[in-house]
Amino acid sequence: MLTGGNFYGGHIALAMDALKAALASAADLADRQIALLVDGRFNRGLPGNLAPAGGPDCALHHGFKGAQITASALTAEMQKNAMPAAVFSRSTEAHNQDKVSLGTIAARDAARQCELGARVAAIHWLAAAQACRLRGSLATRPALGPLAEWALAQAGLDGRDRPLDATIERLAQAILAGAAAG
Repeated sequence: MLTGGNFYGGHIALAMDALKAALASAADLADRQIALLVDGRFNRGLPGNLAPAGGPDCALHHGFKGAQITASALTAEMQKNAMPAAVFSRSTEAHNQDKVSLGTIAARDAARQCELGARVAAIHWLAAAQACRLRGSLATRPALGPLAEWALAQAGLDGRDRPLDATIERLAQAILAGAAAG
């Protein structure tokens, strides 16, 4: 439990509630872009699920299908968590405290949104990098190419299906630490 005698923190609650909503909106945008990248009907010629073509068992590969489902689930959780904490104010202490701001709770919720959003961003980053790799266009993207190559190197994607959870978590932690910024 965190306390500090900071008394009213409504301004903090409102700012953190706005941050939660903004992060959920950004995650929703990233999730929809991932959905377009993996869908063979909309991704302008990329293989379905961004699974590399070729090889005798390529039809068995699921590529980024599971990662896209994960991003969608994380985004849905973020949207649910975007409910503002400030609206749950209650009087307490025999009405001595007539307006409890819930600023600390809103800040804690916003921190959770950052963690979830970093995972969605990591999946988005990996899917976009894989799409660029499959198109052979990494070299033509001088600003994004090195970041995409770094993400792909972290993922160790070699055309075979494998769990991406550890890679997604590693990239999410890099995003949260600011290491992915450049």
